[in-house]
Amino acid sequence: MDVKTAIEKRRAYRSLKSVKITPEIIIELSNAAQLAASCFNNQPWRYIFVHEPDMLKKMQTVLSLGNEWAYAASLIVVVMSKKELDCVIRDRIYYQFDCGMATAHLILRATELGLVAHPIAGFSPRRTREILGIPDDMDVITLVIIGKHADSISSVLSDKQVEAEKKRPVRLDVSQFVFHNKYGNSEE
Repeated sequence: MDVKTAIEKRRAYRSLKSVKITPEIIIELSNAAQLAASCFNNQPWRYIFVHEPDMLKKMQTVLSLGNEWAYAASLIVVVMSKKELDCVIRDRIYYQFDCGMATAHLILRATELGLVAHPIAGFSPRRTREILGIPDDMDVITLVIIGKHADSISSVLSDKQVEAEKKRPVRLDVSQFVFHNKYGNSEE
């Protein structure tokens, strides 16, 4: 699969079935993130790969209402960092951008491996820190829920989530987020 195909194929599905998480899968995802660009090659991303069943069960308690679908995760990747691990140049702080690029690499590699890798915002960073022993000075940026796409739609999904499973949600038209030469100057 080429990069374009992985980008087009990637979807944030919520209907998951179990998949065996092997050391090879973790290595593949880690290696993909490792190769991401970062400011001065600082590589500020830090990940915890949660895959043991008892730890996955504990991680269910960090999820917000509406994310019960993530209980079916075979792997949860916790994305963390702090600003001191990356460039701070005057008023520009890079660590979240660089972590986002590395995590995008990880997500695209997961897609290439036939997995669903769904980043979420609906979780408690405080509770995540408590369960996993993450220091308070580390920002828990996101969780990436990983599993195999199920053949049937999960019964815990809301009507809106069911619709998103059936059809890719509408994307903004390029003209709504691309400008030419100055802000607000889009060209057809």
